Amino acid sequence: MKKGRLEAFSDGVVAIIITIMVLELHVPHSASISAMIPVLPALLSYVLSFVYIGIYWNNHHHMIYVVDRINGSILWANLNLLFWLSLIPFVTAWMGENHFAKWPVALYGMILTMNALSYTLLATLLIRQAGDHSALAEAFGADWKGKMSLVIYAVAIGVAFFSSILAFSLYVVVAIMWFIPDRRIEEKINKGEIPDLD
Repeated sequence: MKKGRLEAFSDGVVAIIITIMVLELHVPHSASISAMIPVLPALLSYVLSFVYIGIYWNNHHHMIYVVDRINGSILWANLNLLFWLSLIPFVTAWMGENHFAKWPVALYGMILTMNALSYTLLATLLIRQAGDHSALAEAFGADWKGKMSLVIYAVAIGVAFFSSILAFSLYVVVAIMWFIPDRRIEEKINKGEIPDLD
């Protein structure tokens, strides 16, 4: 199967997810700067979630870019990832509106964990389709960032019941870790190891 429809559908879903998140932000009913204080938790939650959605969109694009064909398993794995991404607006709003209470912060971490696992599953199936010695497999490597992210999420979920702000800070650490561009795939394209498949 060709990958064009998967890319187009995924981009559309991600755009809708971002739109839903921004619609959950409520403007203060006063022009005073102090009126921003009650909405800061929702705004901070939105910013972090927007960064996470952007990271997934960026990395998803890079992975799909380097494969020439997909199969039914990959389609389902992609839908699984999109399902968990689509829950981010819900937990973002719940966490922000409840000022980082322990259960919303813990559930946010659980959703991030499911997104990470879903992304790993999609990557595994793409690598299996491309071959264990493919440029994608080599670029993905040992995936230390993915493994480290899962460990930090697990710690943060537990920590949320004692210090939800510390747990939120750990989610920020993971976002920063992934925000630093991963150039492995781009370097292989620039060296000609991965052909331009667009």
